[in-house]
Amino acid sequence: MSKLTQDELLARVKELEQEVQERQADLKRFREELGKANSKLEAMIERFSQEVKLAHVIQKALVPTEFPHIPGFEFSTKFVPSHISGGDYFDIFEHQDRARFGVIVSSASGHSMSALLLGVLLKMTGQIEAKRGSDPHLVMHDMWEQLHEHLTDKDTADIFYALVDRRNYEMRYVRAGSVIALHQNSSTGEVQALDSSLGPLATKFKAPQESGVLALNPRDRVVICTRGVIEATNARGESYGMERVTRSFLTGPKRGVHELRNHILYEVQKFAQGTEPIRDQTLVVLEVKDKVIKLAKST
Repeated sequence: MSKLTQDELLARVKELEQEVQERQADLKRFREELGKANSKLEAMIERFSQEVKLAHVIQKALVPTEFPHIPGFEFSTKFVPSHISGGDYFDIFEHQDRARFGVIVSSASGHSMSALLLGVLLKMTGQIEAKRGSDPHLVMHDMWEQLHEHLTDKDTADIFYALVDRRNYEMRYVRAGSVIALHQNSSTGEVQALDSSLGPLATKFKAPQESGVLALNPRDRVVICTRGVIEATNARGESYGMERVTRSFLTGPKRGVHELRNHILYEVQKFAQGTEPIRDQTLVVLEVKDKVIKLAKST
């Protein structure tokens, strides 16, 4: 082997040694960056864990534990929480005028915490305003006035609010967004969707000018459900949809609000085939029992 070749080999060895040193330095930097990234990830997981815990506390506060006994009406409710996207709440409450009661169902969307906090605000403002006995569209307007400054471009709320007067069995209602409300006439069996053609409560919400009106008859039934029921998906990614909800309503038991509620949820769960709900699912069933009720005069 020539001297020139030996020099070249020595030079090449030095180059390789230099490359090894550089790679070792790179590896050291990578390990340091990986350590920093792991620390950040651990901190994010910890914050997320705390946020989830707080979300569950808030969600628990949103779900009523008991409802008032309202003569002439029977209710059945079910709340199925989602670990993916939360924000539902609902309530049934009497007004200051005891001949009236309200039903409110809402599903808030956006960042998980902002949606839940929006739900808290909606619950508080909705009950305060509704208990004054104003028409639903005026309640919706007042809620919007109080809440719009708290909304971001990503925050929305779907709301159905109904005011029922037991003196004349008239339901006045307003619906904003995608909460579904279906009414079944006991005489004809026909099911109709209650709609007020409003978009969800959001930054550019346009308040309604009037409330819808529905006359209730004995044995009439109303089913209200949030987007989580409509958007329940199966393994193929298909959504349950409005048509299936209506069909499950029509094919459900003709008597018993609890039986009807269980039937609808069973159909939804059977369709989803164990798939995790992508949103909270709330279902409220109302049935008119008897109009022959003696009411004390309101003062």
